[in-house]
Amino acid sequence: MRKGSKLAIISEGEKFNPGDKEDKRENISPKETEYDYCFENSIRPKTLEEYVGQAQLKETLLISIQAAKKRQEPLDHLLFYGPPGLGKTTLSSVIATEMGSNIKTTSAPALERPRDLIGILMNLKNNDFLFIDEIHRLNKVAEEILYPAMEDFTIDRTIGKGDKTRTLRIPTARFTLIGATTKAGALSGPLRDRFGIIHKLEFYTREELQQIIRRTASILEVKITEKGAELIACRARGTPRIANRLLKRIRDYAMVKSDGLITEKIAEKALRMLNIDQCGLDITDRELLKFLIDKHNGGPVGIETIAAALGEDVRTIEDVYEPYLLQAGLISRTPRGRKASPAAYKHLGCKPPPAQGKLY
Repeated sequence: MRKGSKLAIISEGEKFNPGDKEDKRENISPKETEYDYCFENSIRPKTLEEYVGQAQLKETLLISIQAAKKRQEPLDHLLFYGPPGLGKTTLSSVIATEMGSNIKTTSAPALERPRDLIGILMNLKNNDFLFIDEIHRLNKVAEEILYPAMEDFTIDRTIGKGDKTRTLRIPTARFTLIGATTKAGALSGPLRDRFGIIHKLEFYTREELQQIIRRTASILEVKITEKGAELIACRARGTPRIANRLLKRIRDYAMVKSDGLITEKIAEKALRMLNIDQCGLDITDRELLKFLIDKHNGGPVGIETIAAALGEDVRTIEDVYEPYLLQAGLISRTPRGRKASPAAYKHLGCKPPPAQGKLY
């Protein structure tokens, strides 16, 4: 056990109270927190060989990387899209490592002023990578700056006023832009068309999540059985970030309530305490389904109404909760709103109304 680790601190007497309000309201949102970022930096794979999952994507990227190396040219600009927590940021760092280059990481909301982006572009060196997260939130002025930078590796600036106004073209380093987004459709056409490589990241299989859990447990020096890893993988909603987050919480439970070994039984007890059911749904997920079924006879219900009832932002509902519920077949989207599926009724132990059964 490493000195000073969270595991060691808890084992020295910190109490773990399952009755705490925070534990009752625990959710497993795939949205990244600051703590997640620091934690994931310590367990993120460094090469494509270490990177688990996305097999077809890795094969395609490996060919592109090898071809760029042979030509001694920068890699084409890349765009990764898909639900949060699937490894877009990690994959970007892996690609930069495979190319033997440095990577500068930022996010679109942080680039509020044009000079912020210009400063970053001017400080890049040849073959460097620039990673912009949530690139669909980039403002129009920043987009206009990126267009010539992506195509011609130059920045267009205007100097002077009135009749003395003229355009100055400043060269930049030959860099590769990697954009990540949870909403590919929100990108403007001109920006999306300038990416040479576009890939969607898919949800992970249980077998792939088991590999990730075992690898993370090994790095954190946590003992876990195959059955324990399998159970966590089943509840991780196909998302590595959620799998690692659950592993951390179950690690704490195992250390306090048992001998530190994560078995299937221990994992089941910890997940039950966290209110995570057999399908990996947390309290908010089930409240959403119950709202559709109990209050609106299964729907359809508008997304604004759902967000107001749950006390959540519309964007949070669309980006965090809906993707997995749709993928699991528990809800469906219609022109009139969201509807609960027969699978949702079955999962909650409710009997579908006659009209619901006929509709599907």
